[in-house]
Amino acid sequence: MSEQSTAPVPVSTTFQVVGMTCGHCVAAVTGELTDTVPGVRDVQIDLPTGQVVVTSDQQLDQAKVAAAIDEAGYQLAPGSLS
Repeated sequence: MSEQSTAPVPVSTTFQVVGMTCGHCVAAVTGELTDTVPGVRDVQIDLPTGQVVVTSDQQLDQAKVAAAIDEAGYQLAPGSLS
C-alpha cells in the first residue's frame, strides 16, 4: 500500500497593487500579506507593474487580502482580485 500525502496543494493568486514605488513598499506589502492572511506561503511582487503573486495553502480571503494591502498603505487595483 502506498501512503498518499495530505499536504495541501498550493494555490496561486495574482492581483495588482497601486502605489508601490520602492523596495520598502514591496517589503511592507509582503510583510502584511505574510503576517495577516492565513495560509500565505510566498509573495512575489513585480515592482514596475505592481503585480503580486501569492502562493497559499488555500483560497485567499479577499477581505483579508484587501485589509492587508490597505494596512501596508496601498490599494488593490479595481477589479484585480475577484
